[in-house]
Amino acid sequence: MSSTRITRRIKAPRAKVYAALIDAEAIAKWKVPTGMTSHVHTFEARERGTFRISLTYDAQTGTGKTSAHTDTYHGHFVQLVPNERVVEVDEFETADPAMRGEMTIAITLRDADDGGTDLIAVHDGVPPGVSAADNEAGWQSALARLAALVEPD
Repeated sequence: MSSTRITRRIKAPRAKVYAALIDAEAIAKWKVPTGMTSHVHTFEARERGTFRISLTYDAQTGTGKTSAHTDTYHGHFVQLVPNERVVEVDEFETADPAMRGEMTIAITLRDADDGGTDLIAVHDGVPPGVSAADNEAGWQSALARLAALVEPD
């Protein structure tokens, strides 16, 4: 199991960033790596609330963890502190032992000096079948989408 830590400055207030972390429509737009589309099956934005999400490769050459071209994961929220912190536990739906196991994602929001938000994302327990480089690249592209979604035009 490995860990990934990503930081990003987002030019939007914490409340707006936090809202995008707990909104199913927003999640479908930003929490997806480049080259994939997202489908939110269920999403209960409350502590102990559950979710289930599928990410499907746009190109037929992408190999999915759940099916030929799709990664499906489910989980639950452990902690929701408005405008400050989101902690969730995720698990891929897969038969591959190298992709199994619970992952914890903790996102912390802090005020930035410029009036924006510093976002710190820590992804612990990443299964051994997911390379650290791929996980970081996926998170970087997802956080770029988050910034594009919440930052003013």
